Amino acid sequence: MDRSAEGGHALGVLLATCISTLVVNANTSAVAILLPAISEDTGMSVDTLQWAVTGYSLVGAAVIVTSGSLGDVFGRKRVFQLGLLLFVASCVLIALAGSGEVVIAGRMIQGAAGSTILACGLSLLTVANSGQEQVRAVSLWGAAAAVGAAAGPLVGGVLVDVTGWQGLFWLDAGIAVGCMLLTAATVAESRDPDRPRSIDYLGSVLVALTLAPLILALSKGGDWGWVSAATLVSLGVCVVAGIAFVAVERRVAVPLLDLALLRNRVLVGSTVAILIGAGTINALMYVLSLYFQDPSALGFSPLEAGLATLPATVGLVVVAPLVPKLAAKVGGREVVGIGFLLTTIGFAWVGLADSSWKYGAFLLPLVVVAVGMGMSNGPASAASTACVPVDQVGAASGVSNMARYVGAAVATALAATVYSTVTSNQVADGQARSEALASGLAATSWLMAVFSLAGVAMVVVMGRRAREARGTLGDSAAAAAAHTHTLPTTATGHAEPATT
Repeated sequence: MDRSAEGGHALGVLLATCISTLVVNANTSAVAILLPAISEDTGMSVDTLQWAVTGYSLVGAAVIVTSGSLGDVFGRKRVFQLGLLLFVASCVLIALAGSGEVVIAGRMIQGAAGSTILACGLSLLTVANSGQEQVRAVSLWGAAAAVGAAAGPLVGGVLVDVTGWQGLFWLDAGIAVGCMLLTAATVAESRDPDRPRSIDYLGSVLVALTLAPLILALSKGGDWGWVSAATLVSLGVCVVAGIAFVAVERRVAVPLLDLALLRNRVLVGSTVAILIGAGTINALMYVLSLYFQDPSALGFSPLEAGLATLPATVGLVVVAPLVPKLAAKVGGREVVGIGFLLTTIGFAWVGLADSSWKYGAFLLPLVVVAVGMGMSNGPASAASTACVPVDQVGAASGVSNMARYVGAAVATALAATVYSTVTSNQVADGQARSEALASGLAATSWLMAVFSLAGVAMVVVMGRRAREARGTLGDSAAAAAAHTHTLPTTATGHAEPATT
């Protein structure tokens, strides 16, 4: 690997990459809080505006691996700067939007920008440092990612009340411009001269073509009819694109997804666990953000709703760093299983909600979900890179990071559909809106409980073949960031591949 970036200013690289990942993750987690305000301003229903959340994740899933490859071939600094420029452009587009369609389009552009910033930023940071300094820098990057994701809903709530929902995007655009200037001044260019110049663009397109009709079918199936021609055609396109993706990946020189990795049962189990974890926490934040702000439910302001979600977001970040030492003592897969069992209990608890529940009734189950998520995310993320040889760590990390975006997109779309369908059906049947909303929330939570229970089964799939992280400070930072990005741990690259 070319180490030419080592001549750059390490502090500047650290600041540019950490600030940018903090802003990207804060922006990502804040948007659900903004949806009611955006809906009121643009006149687009919240049910349709969920594409501002799912569209972001959909594009992110398609781009996250490709953007890293582009950086390796054409220059990491160049592609990182392009990601920041796209991010600024998308923020301005959204802030000036006069319609919901423009907001959704801007968020899709932001999905490409965000995944590019994360992928290339981490590469720049890794190349600019070595030895213990590299471990320290990556740990700080992971901490910034975790803090951003946790703080996003609160920051979004504050800005909606103070500046209007557009304020978040103007602020983020300004910070991103600052990161561009800092990068230009302090970061040296680097690339990987040994990597083949072939890039799997078609694979990225097919990922999007697989996910988009699936999410469309999940979002509109209730309105169209689940066996209607439109729904069946959407699902058919999804299947055809998925088959085409597999065919392409078998033939390209440098595939987006190395299909041989799917013979590794530890990687498959940990990746599915990551997908479930990312999907359920994003779905929960989406639905609770709407429920807490609905005048017929709790009627919170955006700021109050942001504060109300803190037990889940901050709780996850506080618990996660404590998990690596526990996993080192009792076993990573056991901790993953306990974590998913706790999230199942938490979701089932919320599934008992009715219209009489005040916020206090949600507090303890949210804490249970946060603890469970914190326990499952870190060991699953660590296992995904610890179960492969050193030369496959990058590919394994790409698979798990793509899984986060896929899980977030699909689970949020499904949760939005269940929540709105149950609510509207009960209102149509004569139920009070407050009771209908509680039923919609309960139905969505039970569905997430089922998914979390499936996560427990991943413990069996994962087996005992991946080496455990030792529980160092770097491992703790990686665990804290695990719900946003896979980072290397002390176990990474040491285990032999585990195949079925």
